[in-house]
Amino acid sequence: MKTQKHNQGELAELKVKIEKSVIESLEIMSQNSHLSVDEIVVIAIKRFRSSHADYMGSMKKID
Repeated sequence: MKTQKHNQGELAELKVKIEKSVIESLEIMSQNSHLSVDEIVVIAIKRFRSSHADYMGSMKKID
């Protein structure tokens, strides 16, 4: 997973409000992993999407 590229291609911005403690954890994870917060969030959302493909309804599973 560490060699896999994320956030490639056309990018769009998403603004969300999340718990402060989650943001603080993301910043710590970013410092320790040398990944950007953006990359960590994309990885987490991709994993969530993969695990919950049923939320996509009739749409095909996307990488």
